[in-house]
Amino acid sequence: MRIRLKNATIVTMNQTMQIVQGDIVIENDRIIAVGELDTTVDREIDCAGTAIIPGFVQTHVHLCQTLMRNSADDMVLIDWLRNRIWPYEGALEPNELHASARLGLSELILGGTTTLLDMATVRHTESVIEAVADSGIRAFVGKCHMDHPVEVPPSLMENTQDSLREAIRLCEAWDGKYDGRIRYAFAPRFAVSCTEELLRGVSQAAAELGVFVHTHASETEFENIWAQENYGCSNIEFLERVGIAGDRSVFAHGVHLTDADIAILKRTKTAIAHCPSSNLKLASGIANMPRFDAAGVKVSLGADGAPCNNNMDAFIEMRLAALIQKPIHGPEAMPAERVLRLATIDGAIALGIDNEVGSIEVGKKADLVVVDIDSDPGTNPAGSMYSRLVYATHRANVRHVFASGRQVVDNRQLTSWDVAEVISESKQAFSRVMERMQG
Repeated sequence: MRIRLKNATIVTMNQTMQIVQGDIVIENDRIIAVGELDTTVDREIDCAGTAIIPGFVQTHVHLCQTLMRNSADDMVLIDWLRNRIWPYEGALEPNELHASARLGLSELILGGTTTLLDMATVRHTESVIEAVADSGIRAFVGKCHMDHPVEVPPSLMENTQDSLREAIRLCEAWDGKYDGRIRYAFAPRFAVSCTEELLRGVSQAAAELGVFVHTHASETEFENIWAQENYGCSNIEFLERVGIAGDRSVFAHGVHLTDADIAILKRTKTAIAHCPSSNLKLASGIANMPRFDAAGVKVSLGADGAPCNNNMDAFIEMRLAALIQKPIHGPEAMPAERVLRLATIDGAIALGIDNEVGSIEVGKKADLVVVDIDSDPGTNPAGSMYSRLVYATHRANVRHVFASGRQVVDNRQLTSWDVAEVISESKQAFSRVMERMQG
């Protein structure tokens, strides 16, 4: 099957940041041509008045939490976890988790996200993986690990070795499945909720299996205080000590870091997932993105979970990622083209898949987002295409989305499942979980 997307402004995000007027031809799951073309195809889609960008790569998401959107507001992180999120996750059953994942995926895909790194809860991880498999997009998914005898609530408390065994089983069962769209990533929640034994076990298992590690790190100053009191060092120093830092690791947030912490991230090639909305809403702080860039630390972008955002819209995250740095570092900090890289090719680099996705180039996977530009008064009349996309565009502008050549959004309609059915299902699932939490 060959598909031509014609007459578009193609924002390639390649090494030279080319913007091309013309067509893209997809064959099966790959891009086979970009530019002015005269190629026989099976189907054409007129994209006049649009920009085509690479699919967004979000490197920190919690699909398991979507049902709690708008139900865990106005708290700092540790209270938010202890009073709302951990009781909620402890009450989830497989059907509710599947409904939560489908609702989150619906929003993400309609907004142009085609790759994500997800942290599930401690149980029923296959419910999330199955939803991702049906959605058509690509995801790195891992069960959450929580075994600390003091910090973890009984509803989520795990036996250390059982937790590791289950993660290894999931990895062996799912990593590389669905033509490589499903990848496993070990997901210790954060240092506070995990014993040193567990973290060392995760590091060893991930290295042996050749997969990523995904955790929260230095989101709040509480983590550094806790690490200092328990291990005599900063949170990042502790994570390096137990082997969690590395070139196959993504640390969400990185808000409260010292120069020594930054040096560790650079030396170990650990990536940071910047989550601006979440950090603002939980009053955690603002990650110093220009500092990461100056130090050469790998960075990427994520919406985090729906209860601490309350959107999972990459356009909102891009706009905030640009704006919140400017009062601190000056108006030239984080320009629009830099932020679009953060949401696309930088995310692919963080996940080690930049040879496959993150930019529009011949031979790469056809992960493409067709964005209405000319028909929306809010994005007109002209100006820099990067500025139009980062500062003025939103999820409603997304017209078509392709993931590995499969059209997952067709004229603003999700093709993988019925969205109205998913919303109805999620409301029922939320009611059941709330009853369990209150009972």
